Amino acid sequence: MAKIISLINEKGGVGKTSSANAIAVCLKHKNYKVLGVDFDKQSYFSYSVGAETRESPTIYDVIKNNVNVIDAIQHTSVIDILPTDGLLGNIEKEYYGPGSESLLKEALKPLDSMYDYIIIDSPPELGLISANVLVASNLVLIPALCDFFSLQGVIQVHETISRIKQAINPQLVLGGMFLCRYYPREELSRVARETAVKLCENLNMTLLDTVIRHSTVITNAMTAAQEDLIEFAPKNPVVKDYISLVDELFERGLL
Repeated sequence: MAKIISLINEKGGVGKTSSANAIAVCLKHKNYKVLGVDFDKQSYFSYSVGAETRESPTIYDVIKNNVNVIDAIQHTSVIDILPTDGLLGNIEKEYYGPGSESLLKEALKPLDSMYDYIIIDSPPELGLISANVLVASNLVLIPALCDFFSLQGVIQVHETISRIKQAINPQLVLGGMFLCRYYPREELSRVARETAVKLCENLNMTLLDTVIRHSTVITNAMTAAQEDLIEFAPKNPVVKDYISLVDELFERGLL
């Protein structure tokens, strides 16, 4: 049975897509069968692994019952992925009422025995699309930047997760928050981490020990090169950070 892991934050540019990509790649290098699901109409996750979205079926086509989910999977050199495009945003207009939050969950059911892990990237807003991500997930992680504006947004994200867990998906586990683009030598990052500790204590939420440092190498791997980041830069400190993050999730019994 596949474990479905999502990354969510109401803010964009917090390392959500990069983290989804990196976690998927790290799990692949541990010899697990991994599928990425791009559930953000901006389709950055799809682009980061070199998926084709213009002429190929997407997760939106699957939800519309226009194509079988297995036929929509693309096998890239990075990972397998269910890509998306801008049409995904139509879900907010086309679906409403009871059951509309479970569209993604139902779409992924046929893949349950095909993969060990399914990693979902979500949009930078809290609406029906994000609700679908949380309803489909077993585990949710919150990436956040080392700045106070990013940390303030975590409160609303936490409330949304709690609401979905209580009303629709009681099995959903909030694995915690982790900090991205951390600058060890900068006072601002260190102070932000102290603030994150207090925030997580107030929300009764785990702050993961691993921090993800800043590096343009990761951006290059996922945008210019569209390559497996471990193969692209195996000795890069941020690659090592993501490997450590996945190891920590295993150690905590979350994976």
